[in-house]
Amino acid sequence: MKFSLTNTDPNSKARAGELTTDHGVIQTPIFMPVGTAASVKAVHQRELTEDIKAQIILGNTYHLFMRPGLETMEMAGGLHRFMNWHKPILTDSGGYQVYSLSGSRKIREEGVKFQSHIDGSRHLFTPENVMDIQRTIGADIIMAFDECTPYPCEHGYAKKSMEMTHRWLTRCIDHFNSTEPKYGHEQTLFPIVQGSVYGDLRKISAEYISTQNCQGNAIGGLSVGEPAEMMYEMTELVCNILPYEKPRYLMGVGTPANILECIALGIDMFDCVMPTRNARNGMLFTKNGIINIRNEKWKNDFSPLDEEGTSFVDSFYTKAYLRHLVISKEMLAAQIATLHNLSFYLWLVTEARNKIIEGTFAEWKKKMVVNVGQRL
Repeated sequence: MKFSLTNTDPNSKARAGELTTDHGVIQTPIFMPVGTAASVKAVHQRELTEDIKAQIILGNTYHLFMRPGLETMEMAGGLHRFMNWHKPILTDSGGYQVYSLSGSRKIREEGVKFQSHIDGSRHLFTPENVMDIQRTIGADIIMAFDECTPYPCEHGYAKKSMEMTHRWLTRCIDHFNSTEPKYGHEQTLFPIVQGSVYGDLRKISAEYISTQNCQGNAIGGLSVGEPAEMMYEMTELVCNILPYEKPRYLMGVGTPANILECIALGIDMFDCVMPTRNARNGMLFTKNGIINIRNEKWKNDFSPLDEEGTSFVDSFYTKAYLRHLVISKEMLAAQIATLHNLSFYLWLVTEARNKIIEGTFAEWKKKMVVNVGQRL
């Protein structure tokens, strides 16, 4: 993997760059659609490539480990071939999913014992076998195993958790370096900064992660319920410490406004289920604000979904038609809404990149944060 910064905004810390993997070039800042179980819900791979113009997608280690399982994954030749997606893929470590199984998991120094949400079977994730699992999945960028602490979280617990995450990282790196990719393309390991919302812990973690000299770095444990201002404060603190010349990935973030604010702080990569999950519930993101398409006010509105044309589906379907599909519980409703939202998110980061290159990002961002956050 190679990363080069091409432009910086003169009035913020926003950066434009290019991240090169064996499966293609990613122009940053970038949003990664979430393909949890080898599928971005309601979207064909062709649509991801040709219409949404996604440059990289995310897969989930926990879910792929559970289904279809490692034997099937390896027989298929890895996730790229299994799902017929030939661009870059990033996999998370499964740490967040294990964290979300709070009622059926035990965290120890060895790793995490947990019960499957599918059949109740018991499993153990360790730093070593999570590296093996991600080798078998075959993503271009893989995550170190970590513990994602909840919010709120006591300082003492956050400190112990962070220190264990650092010890796990050492084991991840050692095991990663002692194994080889399975499918003929390079894989890159990103460590994850933790520390909850405590500045002293985030500083310690960011400094420790920086000393590991990995090719890129991730920031985890945010967007888990804390106020947005706390998230921005921790993100800014960490970005000021992590190596300037390496890509920075803020995990699980977020709303369009969150993404714009964090681009301004120096983040390069984002993922979030919000555009796909909210689409299935009738929420649309547009350049001028957020639409709940279920509302009666859209029943006879025959204007495009986003009158600014941020999505390729805008010229095909009206608000009235999509509302009809949603109210009628037609499957096409989820497809159209998901295509729209993902297209908007990719439009947003592409436009941010253009503004960074032009040197006008900071001014544009101030206006856009207000626009995209209002309810229509």
